[in-house]
Amino acid sequence: MAKRSNTVQSLVRALDIMELLDREGELGISEISGSLGLEKTTVHRLISTLKFKGYVTQNRTNQKYSNSFKLFEMGNNVVEGLGLRRQAQPFMEELAEKSREAVNLAILDGKHMFYIDKIESPETIKVDLRIGKRLPVYCTGLGKAMLAFMPEEKVCELFRGESFVKHTKNTIGSVEELIVELRRIRALGYSIDNEEYIPGLVCVAAPVMSFRGEAAAALSVAVPKYRLEEGQRDLDRLIGLVKTAARKLSAEMGYTGD
Repeated sequence: MAKRSNTVQSLVRALDIMELLDREGELGISEISGSLGLEKTTVHRLISTLKFKGYVTQNRTNQKYSNSFKLFEMGNNVVEGLGLRRQAQPFMEELAEKSREAVNLAILDGKHMFYIDKIESPETIKVDLRIGKRLPVYCTGLGKAMLAFMPEEKVCELFRGESFVKHTKNTIGSVEELIVELRRIRALGYSIDNEEYIPGLVCVAAPVMSFRGEAAAALSVAVPKYRLEEGQRDLDRLIGLVKTAARKLSAEMGYTGD
């Protein structure tokens, strides 16, 4: 990791620990030490501080550590401050009622989509993408819907030097391939995640535009692919429902464009 003169090393290390716990779940001191290349005494000191401040918790059974809900609560407060979830709620409820599938609302967080709200499907077999989950932006319908309405040069800069992990055989593999896909999405006004992150899962998404004409968030319907293949759900109908909900929410947020 490149060092910068204006960074606090102990803080960087503490954040590295929290990011590692976010990826891996519960870990012990030795596991954290090995993964980050830090001395055990250093890890113990940092973990103790994070625990004291309430950012990590310790499992009394196996003595391992995991992140607490504190960061989620802080992020929740930011989202509530934006008022986005409150504004989106009636449109999400209408979309969920008409589609009978899981409805998700997410915002862009760097190179990831951050899920800030959801309504579960009433079906027995349903898609579980929990609130607070972060997924790579390039292989989600929500992410591609937002990227499509960003300047292409900004997208290229965001993914400069990025290695596109192939989560499934359908995952986009390069920034060049992504740009082609984003142009198609921009022309259509919606995006589809066709098993690009999770096998058997299809998502239809559309951008939520702000009064500035920028993609502020995205709405999606997530459906098990077998329901489309067996004719239980009509893809064109879902596309229409998602685009309509996103358009109504965009208007609620002051967007006056097409």
